Order: sequence, then structure tokens, then C-alpha cells
Amino acid sequence: MTSFTTKTRLLLTGIAGVLVSGQVALAQDCTPKHTFATIEEGTLTVAVTTYVPHSYLDDSGNMKGIDGDIAAEFAKRECLKVKAIAVDPAAAIQYVLSGQADIATGDWYRTAERAKVMNLSAPLYTDQMAIYSKDGVVNVGDLENKQVGTVQGYLWVTDLKTMLGSKLKLYPNSVNMQQDLFSGRIDVAVDGYSTGVVAEKSGALKDVKVKVAASDDRVRATKEAAQAAFPYSFNAKEFGIALDAQIEAMHADGTIVNVLKSYGLDGTAAETGAPRLVQ
Repeated sequence: MTSFTTKTRLLLTGIAGVLVSGQVALAQDCTPKHTFATIEEGTLTVAVTTYVPHSYLDDSGNMKGIDGDIAAEFAKRECLKVKAIAVDPAAAIQYVLSGQADIATGDWYRTAERAKVMNLSAPLYTDQMAIYSKDGVVNVGDLENKQVGTVQGYLWVTDLKTMLGSKLKLYPNSVNMQQDLFSGRIDVAVDGYSTGVVAEKSGALKDVKVKVAASDDRVRATKEAAQAAFPYSFNAKEFGIALDAQIEAMHADGTIVNVLKSYGLDGTAAETGAPRLVQ
């Protein structure tokens, strides 16, 4: 799931509901672009999961990652302080639904099911499907005669099940899957591109190469990647208008491309296309 060190993951991932940051984005002469309410006046409260490079807390307790940096920039432009709350991924959405956080970070997909219970911001970036292999596999067709692993919950899982059947092994997280890939218990892994790039650059993937999967009609995610967004409450209409406007502005002025590049990505994931929902 991430290339973050195991020690840091154990320290952070299991923490739920712990206030860890008073990260400040408020300037004395700041004028907000929009008028809206937040859960705590003058503050953007964020439920932060640990999913590097999208969402995590640094050693000082500040919100970081791709989602974190975009959220912090939104707060800065709207003259808000940031309050980051470390939460387990399983609890993050409930924090928003229960009114304990304005938004959640962690590469949350824009899905039709999620849109039934909460609002989803304008797309931040796409989550590209990648193939992890020692041979630099790019084509989905090359998976057919191999033992393949992937992580539960991704957009491509159903299509790969149909295509590979019993040759596809599902894992609860990327760490366990990578261990089996290194040991040879699976031949190839399929995971998100962004997490792989960070792991590859840090040397955590050893001799494994990470390649964006080529387009293939059998796997929808290779043709139309899922879009990530900030989940927020149905009741926060004016907040959502401001959030979407600032995300649009950050796409237009290159901020989101620069954030992606700062985490080792090439920036193409910022080309989200029109908003859509995963069915």
C-alpha cells in the first residue's frame, strides 16, 4: 500500500482520532476567496490516513502527501488554519459523515456508491494502474500465463478476476503483496502507479520495475483511470463550491502538477478529464 517505512506505518496507520497537528496556513493580511462555514471556524479539519505518497503525517505531525499538500494549499488560499487528525483508513469516511472532519485525505475514489452518502470534490488526479515485475511488463495480456497478485478494493480487481481466474491472488495491502513478489510466490503484481514510483525511487522494490499498464479493452482501469477526490458532507454546499473552485484553479495554474512532481511522479495524473464516477 505504501513505501513508507514499516516502523512509521505501524506508528501512524493504526492511530484513530488523535489530534496531531496545528498546521497553520493563515496569514495576517489574508483575504479568503469564498465565504463558507467549516466544522471549526477559521479551521480546515482533515481526517488524515497513512497512504504514501497520497496522505501521511510528517515527524512534526504536519499533513503531507499529494492530497495533504493540495488540502493545505486550499486552506492557505481560503485563509484557514489546518487541524490534522490521524485516522485509520477504515474510519476516515465516518469522520466526515459524522461531522468530525471537513474532508479526508488518502486517494479516495469518486465512486457512485460513495456519492450516495456524501459529496465528492472535483477530481484531484487519476490513480493509474501499474504492473510491478522484474521484466518490466507493460501489457495486460502478458499476465495471462503468470501468477498475479493485487490489492483488494482497486478499480481493476473485478476485470482481472474475470481475465485471470484462479491465477489472481488478492491481498489486504501492498506490503504483503510485495513480500510475495520478492519471494517469488507470485510472478507479477498490480498496484497503483504512484505508490510504486515512490517505493522504486527509495529502493524498496529492489529489482522490481513499475510500469503504467498499456490500454487494454479487457481492463477498464487501463483505459479510464479512477479519479481521486476529497470526500465532504452533503450539508457543506458552500464549502464544496469553494473547494471545487480552488481545485480548478490549482489545475489551471499548475499547482497540482507541481505537487505530483514533488513526489516523484511525472504529472500526467493531473490530466483527469471531466468528472466521472466509478460504477
